[in-house]
Amino acid sequence: MAHHHNGLAARRRMVGLTQEALAERAQVDRSTVARWESGRTAPQPWMRPRLARLLRVDAQRLEELLSVTAQLPGSAQPKDPLTYAMTDPGRVDLSAVAALRTDFDECAQRYDRVPSAGLIAEAAAQLNRIAHLAAGAARGRVQRDLHSLHADACTLMGQLVWDASQRRDHTTAKTYYEQSTGLARHLRDKTLEAHALLRTCYVELYGSRDAQAGLALAEQAADTAEHTSPALSGLALLHVAEAHAMLKSTSACERALLQAERRLDRTDGADAAAELVSPTQFGRLAGSCYLSLGDHQRAESLLVSTAEKLRDRRKSRAIVLGNLTLAHIRQRDVDAAVASLNEAIEELESTRGGGGLNIVFGAARELRPWRQEPLVAEVHDRLLGLMTAA
Repeated sequence: MAHHHNGLAARRRMVGLTQEALAERAQVDRSTVARWESGRTAPQPWMRPRLARLLRVDAQRLEELLSVTAQLPGSAQPKDPLTYAMTDPGRVDLSAVAALRTDFDECAQRYDRVPSAGLIAEAAAQLNRIAHLAAGAARGRVQRDLHSLHADACTLMGQLVWDASQRRDHTTAKTYYEQSTGLARHLRDKTLEAHALLRTCYVELYGSRDAQAGLALAEQAADTAEHTSPALSGLALLHVAEAHAMLKSTSACERALLQAERRLDRTDGADAAAELVSPTQFGRLAGSCYLSLGDHQRAESLLVSTAEKLRDRRKSRAIVLGNLTLAHIRQRDVDAAVASLNEAIEELESTRGGGGLNIVFGAARELRPWRQEPLVAEVHDRLLGLMTAA
């Protein structure tokens, strides 16, 4: 008996979706996606326009992907397409690009759970391999997809380097982001370009602490993604709000928060950057804004609820808990501050997230007036151990 398959799975992996993610956005069961990919069933005609949007292809290309081929039992399995491609980049095809995308996605998905320093070598090897193939690929769809993946890989590499340096190595991070921006502009991909600009904004806001430069980049990212990605445009507006908060402009901050919320509400499954935004994003950034503006009670309320929802994103949770510690300290609630600081340290002991480390060390400095209290002394000792290990 022959086994049937089509090109749907390769395309799904190429755009960075799991079967579960595609099923959720297409509003079907995962088993339905599995049957489509095996060729046992085909999507109904009314479903195909939505599926084409999610896979970022036109109707004709979707029909090509759904074309079923047969493989006889006992026949030789095809060799790894990447093996061929690495020896002769001119032979790289869409299946090889899909394999590269899968490897990249698996690496990127570990970012928020493990130390960035442990991912750099793997990410660098992937980046070099992608760049090698992109330089030698024939012009057309394959080369375009490789350039898009190259831009994503540069962005991730900048993120890893900056985080592993505890947000000190601004130059290297921005060099990678500039490469990504250049590739995105070559592709005329506004979503990719906005993502790279927003990452550069983070370096200015949280590294250089230059709120004006960060504001300009966040506004540029929001404008760039306005017509292509409500998710990314909304995320950029959250950082516009944070820049205004750092500049102590309450009215401008709250206007940007409202605009961000409206854009994020327009996000749907067809948005290429939807995976960059989580349901906790608004609370995390709004809490940080109100902390900067001195409304510590409001910041506390937002940060407490956000921390509870971030159990699976440990680096992000450490940042939220660090900010929550600051909100408690500035309300002179030392016991609550020590409790949230201990939680933040617990997350950082396994992830070493640069943003979280910077915030908790800053919170510890603000706890110095109470350093004679036993609980504060204990948490300072624990921080000392974290600093030594880092």
